[in-house]
Amino acid sequence: MTFILSKLFWRLLAPSNALFLCLVLGFAFRGLGWRGVGTALLATGGAALVLVLVLPVGTWLATVIENRFPQFAPEGPIEGIIVLGGGVDQRLTLARGQVALGPESERFTAVIALARRFPDARLAFTGGNSNLGQDWPSEAAVVGAFWQDLGFDVSRVSFEDRSRNTWENAVFSRERLRPQPDQRWLLVTSAMHMPRAVGCFRQAGWNVVPYAVDFTTTGSFTLDEPFNVAHRLAALDQVFKELIGLAVYRMLGRTGSLFPQPAAPT
Repeated sequence: MTFILSKLFWRLLAPSNALFLCLVLGFAFRGLGWRGVGTALLATGGAALVLVLVLPVGTWLATVIENRFPQFAPEGPIEGIIVLGGGVDQRLTLARGQVALGPESERFTAVIALARRFPDARLAFTGGNSNLGQDWPSEAAVVGAFWQDLGFDVSRVSFEDRSRNTWENAVFSRERLRPQPDQRWLLVTSAMHMPRAVGCFRQAGWNVVPYAVDFTTTGSFTLDEPFNVAHRLAALDQVFKELIGLAVYRMLGRTGSLFPQPAAPT
């Protein structure tokens, strides 16, 4: 039920959708004679849209999240490397009959370099079908096909294809791989997603080592951003989805803190 609700509510909570709905309702209420309510909605939606266009709010918030965990240079023994799903376009993959990747696919290439650097490390991928009501191929199946096309030895990889969200990634992977407390496992996912991912794995009893990829910001706060409506709304949508995810996961007890930090609290 939580999975279904998260998909439905996000369609309304996404800032780009919410702003559009606010403006549409504003015009509708004014047309129905409720001029005060309509004007208030139009003013709110318009002011928010202007703010997003003038200031790169989404990028600034994303910078805070992506800077939470420093870039990690793995040293010493690594027992395994686990890659989280995402960055896969399952709809296009099914429709076109070839692997279609999205903007968060750097994790799938980064792990190839890591696998060569740590040839004895166990490899794992976790990702099922996270789309509501669609019988699409699992992320594990798509990524496995992608790696095979590149000539990567997928026989080294343990694929988990049941999980639909980050919490299930952590729980199902731990059940499958049974990591020991003294083992070091690299967790590979997008920098934007890393705080919530680390929080879930810790809460599931697995203290992974974060290895962030797919950065969307330079790491510094600047006004030097593209003055583009679509770009800024997309950035705002992405960061708000993660902020809402952090809040909801904390309320559900899937993470131990609202904004997980690099060192686990003692």
